[in-house]
Order: sequence, then C-alpha cells, then structure tokens
Amino acid sequence: MTPLIASLPAAVPFVGPEVQERSLGRSFTARIGANENVFGPSPKAIQAMQDAASECWMYGDSSSHDLRTALARHHNVSTENIIVGAGIDGLLGSLVRLTVAEGDKVVTSLGGYPTFNYHVTGFGGELVQVPYQNDAENPEGLLAKAVEVDAKLLYLANPDNPMASWHNGNVINDIIRRVPDGCLLVLDEAYIEFAPHGTAAKIQTENPNLIIMRTFSKAYAMAGARVGYAIGHMDLIAEFAKVRDHFGMSRISQAGALAALQDQEHLTQTISKVASARDRISQIAGKNGLTPLPSATNFVTIDCGKAGEFARAIVAELTKLGIFIRMPFAAPQNRCIRISAGTDDDLDLFEAALPKAISEARKKLP
Repeated sequence: MTPLIASLPAAVPFVGPEVQERSLGRSFTARIGANENVFGPSPKAIQAMQDAASECWMYGDSSSHDLRTALARHHNVSTENIIVGAGIDGLLGSLVRLTVAEGDKVVTSLGGYPTFNYHVTGFGGELVQVPYQNDAENPEGLLAKAVEVDAKLLYLANPDNPMASWHNGNVINDIIRRVPDGCLLVLDEAYIEFAPHGTAAKIQTENPNLIIMRTFSKAYAMAGARVGYAIGHMDLIAEFAKVRDHFGMSRISQAGALAALQDQEHLTQTISKVASARDRISQIAGKNGLTPLPSATNFVTIDCGKAGEFARAIVAELTKLGIFIRMPFAAPQNRCIRISAGTDDDLDLFEAALPKAISEARKKLP
C-alpha cells in the first residue's frame, strides 16, 4: 500500500442493510434507513431498462450522449455543462481526485455526508469541519472557514443529510457569489426535488467556482442503477475526462434514467407520496414523545431528546425488531434517529415497533 492508504482506517462510510441482515441471520421487515425511494421508479423507466437488458452484452455509451442531451434540455444548459457518473458518490470521487492534493484543505460540515469525507481523506486532503447551527448546515460559517484556511473545496448539501434541513435558494446564491477564487463550491442537491419551491440555487454554468450535483437515486427512485450528474462550467466538466471511468455507466442505467427524466408526471406523484409518508412519520414520533424536525427530503430526522447513547439504543432495539433505520454520526445531532419515507406497511411496522424500542432503550439507559 502507499503510505497514505496504509495510514487510513479500514472503514466504509455506511454499513449496508444487507450486511446487517447477514449478521442477524434474517431479513429486515421494514427497510427505512438508507433514504431509498420505496415508491419505485417510473414504469416507463422499468420498461426501458427491461428493453435494454438484452443489449447488456454491449458497453454503455461512453459519453452518455442521449441522457446528457436530455438533461441539458431539462436544465436549459449545454451538454458541455453536464457530466454523468455512477451516482453523486462516483462523481465526488472523480472531483476530489481532480482537485485535491495531499495536504489541501477541504471544508465541510461536522456530521455531514461521510462518503465525501471518505474521498477527501483517500486522496490525502485535510478535512476542516464546521459544526451545524440549530441542527442545520451553516453556510456562513462554512464560507468563513473556507476563506480562513484557503480551502480548495467547500462542500454544502441543500437540503442536507442527515438532518433534512434546507436553506432558501437566495441564501445559497449569496454564498455562491462570495466564494473566493481558487475555491470550488460543491453544492449537493441530491434531495432538491423534495424541497419547497425556491430552495434550488441558480444554475450558473459561467461560474468556475461552482459545481452542482444531482441524482436519480432519490426522487426518481433509481438508487440501485447508480446514475448521478453534475452541472458546471464547461472547462471544469471537461476535466472529468482525465480521470472518470469512461465505460462506468451501463446501457441499462442510462436507458432507465432517460425514461425516468421524461416521466415528470410519475415524479410529481412520487413527491406527493413522500410528503404523506413524512407527515405520518412525524405523527408517529409525536405520539411517542419524540420531536420530528422539519424535512425537505425523503426522510424525517427525529430528536430523541437525550444523548447519543439513547438514540443508538433505539436504533439497536429497532434492528432487533426487524426495522432498519439510521442515525446521524456526530454530536449533538447524534441524539436523533433518521427514518426514510416508507410504504403504509413499512410505517405500520415502524409505528408498532417504536414504543417497544423506546421502552427497552429506557430500561438500559435510564
């Protein structure tokens, strides 16, 4: 191993539900922990992927031309402003590889998206983390820290994971305007379709200090297909060709994403279902004496009212009862648990299990 890799811990950002199921020796009855969209992709996307399956003996289009063209039309930009990759995770990996050398400072939120941190440390970058403010990303604090340490990258998620908080697009646009030269703002908008109108930042393809990340994993319900994309200045987007996996996008995934993008009616229906599920999760939390936080995503973060050990105990007890959920990693946000929008059956199971889990957690941690 290189000295850098040898110095890093052997860890992964998330332990997947399948890994936990193998450890438990049984399947979860409700899978509401990974922010997957249980309501499923557009039937047109499913059909397109089925049709493309017979062609999977061929590599996918290395330029994702049809999908990039459709995305460019959808966002009123040029195809030269769009890069497609294996989810936002894959694009973040390529972006960090392009921009971060050993010792470069990278600013992000303490307790923010851990996969981004994983990429930064993997390429030798130095993470500089800014605490959340009132359980939300702190854009002003992040920008100030980026200026202070001369950061190469500034990562900001809006809406954010794991707290589901959001800022109005005008707030984000003002931050974008003040990003210093030599720093690139990585704006992760994975959950933007679920957010209130006016949350999205203005797309500024002429701005070399901004790249916006989007995905088909959340609102379009295609997490397993691994399709993400980024919108940015054409010169920055062109640099991805130096490091990306040119045949990393399968024909099946490209076909499905293209069909999903063209079915905006299904997207609208899904967003409505997610909103209803969020309301019910909040009601369940309130009935059990817990506090749901406002959400602009497809999950609800619930304040359990005590230290992280109590929230962790609830997660463990729900796991025993067959309910897969997750929780934030960093204090003080780790006093919370996080519940993804589920079907009626999923939430019936969660509603029945939660009071039992809380009771057991209180016995162990009075």
